[in-house]
Amino acid sequence: MKTMQGPALFLAQFAGDEAPFNSWEAITKWAAECGYAGVQVPSWDGRLFDLEKAASSKDYCDEFKGVSAEAGLTVTELSTHLQGQLVAAHPAYDMAFDGFAAETVRGNPKARQEWAVDQVKKAITASRNLGITAHATFSGALAWPYVYPWPQRPAGLVEMAFDELATRWRPILDHAEEHGVDICYEIHPGEDLHDGVSYEMFLERVDNHARAKMLYDPSHYVLQALDYLDNIDIYHERIGMFHVKDAELNPTGRQGVYGGYQSWVDRAGRFRSLGDGHVDFGAVFSKLAQYDFEGWAVVEWECALKHPEDGAREGAAFVRDHIIRVTETAFDDFAGANTDDAANRRMLGLD
Repeated sequence: MKTMQGPALFLAQFAGDEAPFNSWEAITKWAAECGYAGVQVPSWDGRLFDLEKAASSKDYCDEFKGVSAEAGLTVTELSTHLQGQLVAAHPAYDMAFDGFAAETVRGNPKARQEWAVDQVKKAITASRNLGITAHATFSGALAWPYVYPWPQRPAGLVEMAFDELATRWRPILDHAEEHGVDICYEIHPGEDLHDGVSYEMFLERVDNHARAKMLYDPSHYVLQALDYLDNIDIYHERIGMFHVKDAELNPTGRQGVYGGYQSWVDRAGRFRSLGDGHVDFGAVFSKLAQYDFEGWAVVEWECALKHPEDGAREGAAFVRDHIIRVTETAFDDFAGANTDDAANRRMLGLD
């Protein structure tokens, strides 16, 4: 059995223009002071990370890791959530997602998609240069506008969307294989890979590619009323990354999963800081320990109520308290007795 690593913090929700969140040196010192042992890095945020340099320079990556090491932190993974979203974006979201891309390709969906593919590939190359073997991303979405359709979906629409999604991601997955890096798709509403069934549809089309892993985040399952513990039993061999995030679902006679177009505070389903929602993290950490998950427990802070800095500090302690240091011996070893085949035969009455 193996003990998972942590706690780590995803920095995307904290990077900003004010100190200590506006530079790599300052934010790593702050994260360490909060009690973290690792950080997950948003590859698109130039205040913290230079993706172009990281993809081309091992020296830059060594210097980058050196800064975090001075603070006592490990760089756990890179993320391309924003770029991955643009690998496959339905035209309905062109305006909403255009800001994720470089200015040079905005307003040009074809150029934007090519840029996104290049970005994810560079992040995979950078991961290798950093000595990292797992990468976090989104799948993007072509079929999502039709997830709950009226009128009914035309025959073949979803199949065509997933065929195209697989076609776009297959070269990236092959690039990941060449570099020894797993691509961990965050299973997330708004993405075509939003639950187990949709993940399987994709996996089938990429020939069960060994690098097509999952980023497990139980909060997104709570908000779908999906069994997040059974999900671990089903997909544990494919879970390559773990976001520790809480959520609550409080349906009423007026709204449920879809939230009635309300703000996060007023939705029936909303993200909460760790320990304030409905996720049974004792059971989650136990399941992952049972299946030898040895990756990082990464806090992704999102909460409709609590201040982020409070959530971050509380989150480090929460994860540290939940990580199970797995046993190397069985609890009843003290009662064991030396036996051999002959003794076993006698115990079974076979002699």
